[in-house]
Amino acid sequence: MKRLSIWFAGLLLTILSAVATAEAPKVGDAAPAFTLPDQSGQAHSLSEYRGKWLVLYFYPKDGTPGCTTEACNFRDAYLQIKALGAQVLGISVDDTASHLAFATKHSLPFPLLADNNGKVATLYGALNDFKLVKFAHRQTFLIDPQGIVRKAYPKVDPDKHAAEVTADLKQLSGKS
Repeated sequence: MKRLSIWFAGLLLTILSAVATAEAPKVGDAAPAFTLPDQSGQAHSLSEYRGKWLVLYFYPKDGTPGCTTEACNFRDAYLQIKALGAQVLGISVDDTASHLAFATKHSLPFPLLADNNGKVATLYGALNDFKLVKFAHRQTFLIDPQGIVRKAYPKVDPDKHAAEVTADLKQLSGKS
């Protein structure tokens, strides 16, 4: 029994040490380029959003309580965010079919991008990779019209985040 406990502890440490440790871009850094499909299969690239502010939010899993709260709060703030010259993009490692069901169920007016292999989440320091299970960790980046990270949110409260992002967009964009 003791040998099994030691083996299990070693396995757990190995799994936990496998979590991706890529560093997130910092304020002032160029946002890492990406191209990913949305819930309808349409490709979206960072370069498409040049000239606009971009709210790029990573979230763990479609349909979970925190992710639903966060997505619905962005939905409810979407017209205000659009009026500030910004676009919202959600990214998780869920597939396009999962995103389509989630977006449809909650009437989400913005694209949800499928990062199935976690490459984009890794570029943004947002991938939790336990080898058997991968998911994006909840964080957001505000990217300016020139493609520069202007605000990073490494920890997010799903209940308050959309309001926080909207207030920061007002300040950063100079619009009210």
